[in-house]
Amino acid sequence: MYYPFFLYSSKIKHYPIFQGLRGDPYIADMSPESPILAGIDVRDQEGFQRILDDKMRGQYHWGVASYLEKRDTLLGDCPQMVADKRFIHLGLDIIVDLGTPLHAPLDATVAESGYESGEGNYGGYVLLRHESPHFKTFFSFYGHLRRDSLPEQGAFIAGGLPFAEIGDFHENGNWFYHTHLQVITDKGVEKGYTSKGYCSERDLVDMNDLCPSPLPLFII
Repeated sequence: MYYPFFLYSSKIKHYPIFQGLRGDPYIADMSPESPILAGIDVRDQEGFQRILDDKMRGQYHWGVASYLEKRDTLLGDCPQMVADKRFIHLGLDIIVDLGTPLHAPLDATVAESGYESGEGNYGGYVLLRHESPHFKTFFSFYGHLRRDSLPEQGAFIAGGLPFAEIGDFHENGNWFYHTHLQVITDKGVEKGYTSKGYCSERDLVDMNDLCPSPLPLFII
């Protein structure tokens, strides 16, 4: 059975990536029309974090930013995105506090665990491989993590157990506090989408086969 349909099966144990999230999420608009991006230096992510904190304070304990959102403004100073016009977001950004632990949504093996240096990149990241007799193998990817919290490649992580933590600016690619959750198929891994969190508009037609929506995987 293919992702995400097996997630509705009673044979599958499916866990929250972040435990204890409560209340409604703050929906962070990061499109070119976003009022929270107006007039700011988008590479001043510490300043942007303060804006998010102000927006969320007293009302929201966590937040999200959309899958397939167009982010020309946010990525305009990232040459690796501009060169290929890769502005369409392929993950779900889950906004939580610095140091918050991530938990495996399903039983998994650590396919990759590493550090991508450079402004606007992933910093600490983990790629989990999910395989079972009940579904076709697929991967879940997590970026912007604390470098010294990363698991060893090849390690088995039981569903529901912690495997990494949200990283700080100096180790997460200089981004606000969140993880980029991306679902990647075997074909998507073969085509290099482990290192691509964005695509161009011309590539959208293939994304359901390469990086389908991560929303079904994320439960609270």
